[in-house]
Formats: sequence, C-alpha cells, structure tokens
Amino acid sequence: MIGKGKSISHTRACMSYGWNQEKDAEIVLKEYLHGDTPAEITKEFKMLQDQNHNCTKNTLSFIISPTIEDGKRLEPKDLNEITKRFIHEMKLNERQAIAFVHRDKEHKHIHLYVNRIDFRSVAFNDSFIGKRSQLAAEKVAEQMGLTTIKQVQFEKEFNLREIRSEIKRRHDLTMKQFKPRSFDDYVKTMQVNGVKVIPTINNQNKLQGFRFEFNGHNLKGSEIHRNMSVGNIGKQISGIQGKSILKENNVSIKLAGKVVDLTPSLALKITKFIIKKAIQKGIGY
Repeated sequence: MIGKGKSISHTRACMSYGWNQEKDAEIVLKEYLHGDTPAEITKEFKMLQDQNHNCTKNTLSFIISPTIEDGKRLEPKDLNEITKRFIHEMKLNERQAIAFVHRDKEHKHIHLYVNRIDFRSVAFNDSFIGKRSQLAAEKVAEQMGLTTIKQVQFEKEFNLREIRSEIKRRHDLTMKQFKPRSFDDYVKTMQVNGVKVIPTINNQNKLQGFRFEFNGHNLKGSEIHRNMSVGNIGKQISGIQGKSILKENNVSIKLAGKVVDLTPSLALKITKFIIKKAIQKGIGY
C-alpha cells in the first residue's frame, strides 16, 4: 500500500474531483461534517480555516493506494478501517475529514481530505508530510495484513534479477550457438533467441550502446551484466571470430539496414583488443 500527502489551498476543486461520479466515487468516511456537496463541505472547512489567518494551504490531501490485488478483496468497511487507521497514524484525529474511494482503471484507491485547522484554530504541522504519509500507509498495511510498498519493491527487484539473468543466458547462448561476425549479426541472432536488441545512436549517428527488450522489460546492457556493454560485446565478437569487426580501419558499420559510426572510444577499445589477441596468438604460435 502506498500513501501520498500534501497541503493544498484549492479545497473545493480537489473536493469536486473526489466527488466525480464518472470515477464511481463512494464516500467511505465523513467526520464532523454535515454537507452533501463539495461546496457545502468546503464551506464547513472554511468556517474553521477562517479562524487561522497565517495558514494559506489549509487542507490536507492524501491518496491511499492498496495494491491492485489487495484492492479487489477490500469491502467498504475495510476501506473505512484503512482510512481511520491512517488518520490515527498521522495524528489527525478530532478533525473534519472526508474520504472517497475511486475504482477507475481497476485500481481501487482512497482520496482523503482533512481540515488542517483543528477546532482550536491550530494548524497541523505538515513538515515532511509526504514521507510521513508513506510511513503511515506502511504501518496500516502491516496492521491489516496488506501488501506494503517494501514488499512490492522486493518482488520487483527479485523479478528484475531473474530477467537480467535470463537475458545474459540468452546472450551467452547466442555467442556460442551463432558466433556472430558483426554487431548486425548479433542483433539478428539475439532476436532469434527471443531478445530484441535496440541500438542507441546519438545525434552524430554514432553507436553508443544497446538496450535489451525482453518479457516487458527494457534494460541497458550495463544494467544486465558488465559483459553486456557494447564495447565488451564487440570484444566478444572479435574474440570468437579471431578477426576484426572493423574492416580496413573503417569505424563505420552496417546495423539494422543503416550505416552508423562507432564512437572513437568504442573503436579504440575494440582495436586494442584485436591487436592484443593478434600478439598473443603470434607469441603462442
């Protein structure tokens, strides 16, 4: 579950958004309020806000978002409980508050508005309200057995490790199985093994690197493995073939039907590797 919060001055506009029936809004909590429209609620908020002339952003706006899977099983009473616990964790009890649940885009989430000015005309301290909102949402999620943002992040990181490992495995398979003779061959043979390789070409028409698309992920080569940088891929191609991918000292190559240049640093890196391999081969012979 994710919590976001901020102080706002445009109370009625936000309240109207919360009441937007196109989003299938439903009130799940109303504290110390009697009105039935955004205008009426705003007026009730304003009665207290007018007692504090120093505070301009005098309404607190929060969004509380359970995960999609958690949201599917949450009933109105559960959403009411989430909101009450969130208010308690934020130390916003005994204040005017109203909350709506939105079900648009199949992602159930709560919009909560709380009067920043209390019944004693004192303004709530909103320092670090964004961070405090997230911590409060995590505590509520833990109390109610819901998924926390930390769990979501862990799952994403775990899945990403699996994706990186699989792309690297397919890269190694491509090098062993097809022995590509050029960057163009490499792009085509990786596609055969289910990975789309996208060249990154700058405004000077120079090849800077590769991105890899696989199973809905798009990653830079350096994000996958250090051997997946364009320079190291060039060295692997040269090493496998025992010959240069730079023919006749030309730094232009054909890639995906176009002629592009290698950056000077990339061309130098590959050339040094080729010379080193040639020397090693000569000495060994």
